[in-house]
Amino acid sequence: MKFIGTRGTEEKKSFSQAILNPAAPKGGLYSPENLPSIDKEFITKYKDYKSLAKAVLKKFEIDISDESLDKALKLYDKFDTKDVVPVEKVENDLFIAELWHGPTRAFKDMALQPFGSILSDLAKEKNENYLILAATSGDTGPATLETLSNKDNIKVTCMYPENGTSDVQRLQMVTIDAKNEKVIGVKGNFDDTQNTLKKLLNSDTFKNTLKEKDIKLSAANSVNFGRIIFQTIYHIWGYAKLIHNNEISFGEKIDIIVPSGNFGNALGGYYAKKMGLPIDKIVIASNINNVLTEWVNNGIYDLTTKHLIKTSSPAMDILKSSNVERILFDKFGAQRTAELMESLERNGKYSLTADEVAKIKEDFIATSCSDAEGFEYIKEYAKKGYIMDTHTATSIKAYKTLNSKNKQVAYSTAEWTKFAPSLYRALIEDKQVHDKSALEVISKKYNVSIPDMVKELFLKEITQKTVVSKDEIEKEIINFL
Repeated sequence: MKFIGTRGTEEKKSFSQAILNPAAPKGGLYSPENLPSIDKEFITKYKDYKSLAKAVLKKFEIDISDESLDKALKLYDKFDTKDVVPVEKVENDLFIAELWHGPTRAFKDMALQPFGSILSDLAKEKNENYLILAATSGDTGPATLETLSNKDNIKVTCMYPENGTSDVQRLQMVTIDAKNEKVIGVKGNFDDTQNTLKKLLNSDTFKNTLKEKDIKLSAANSVNFGRIIFQTIYHIWGYAKLIHNNEISFGEKIDIIVPSGNFGNALGGYYAKKMGLPIDKIVIASNINNVLTEWVNNGIYDLTTKHLIKTSSPAMDILKSSNVERILFDKFGAQRTAELMESLERNGKYSLTADEVAKIKEDFIATSCSDAEGFEYIKEYAKKGYIMDTHTATSIKAYKTLNSKNKQVAYSTAEWTKFAPSLYRALIEDKQVHDKSALEVISKKYNVSIPDMVKELFLKEITQKTVVSKDEIEKEIINFL
């Protein structure tokens, strides 16, 4: 399979080339030239997650050896459940696919555990040194740092907004002790860190500085298709689980509900649908930073009237969602995508035509959820014995208000332990408490366990203390190298 740039180019890349050098021409992203197809036999054949994952990757005909793939997929053994992604029935027509059973307790482990292994293998195989950049709103960072810790031929710089993550997320980053990794707090929001990452990926000056040090540049964010390919797999798994559990028959369409920030999770569902998975609608669940809701419903992507609002679901506190570009490319082609993205970058906004909005609505619907609404859903389901995090709660709002005729799979993107103070406000008392206290109170009252890896964070030494303005990031990275 070959990969092409979303803003136009005759140049085609292999999978390994696209993930090692994810900056496509003209500032675009790499997308697959075409998608493989899957049928009933394929979807229902695999009863364990690793077998399905390998089969999907082979369908994409990626230029990665079986040995490297097997080694990468074996990392799913680190998850705390054999299913890797359990699918829990919480209503007669609602199922929650839990994507957070990996080592950092968030859905980014689903892609970054195997992706990190493959990236490291490729670097060693080519005898090349790589700097991997990661910008995080809270979950990408810990997952990237965990999977690439002390890997040969790899250095990592992870940027996070100084006051834009939960304490647990921050501690997962600032307590790392790997010599090949540098964590940088940024005085700003996630969009500041992500914009810096994209700027550096496309900066010839920065790349030349790295070249002098014999270092090449890549990224762990979902601008890298190596992340997205793994995010198609669990959508297929969720549908297959409903069949195996006799909840649906093959061909019955379902909706999937995806808490959305940078849109990679939703994009994975879109690709799975195009490959042949019987999905009716992909429901985009946003918090009150609802730029995606406006885009789906009205075709307007306007950053000029927005300012980022901090919420209890910080991984979704994003205004510029990278992977929307890949949807535009798939729907409308490279020329139109380039026009729209140039308008967004130059004018801070763009508008789709009525026909284009109709094409988006063929696959997507969207809604948004306030913190107060999310807290009510957390409280409602806790009484039923299901504890969910704040991001998952936005999916429940979508389920409750959109009244679909289909059965629905909502994706739970983080364990409750990563956002315990917000859970405390929802379930115990509306006041601010530190993560450690909130974890202990909720664990005791609701008889839910706290994983050891979370407990241990509060005992670790802070090793990463750098906090700078966005203009100083490049200098900090070069100093680290």
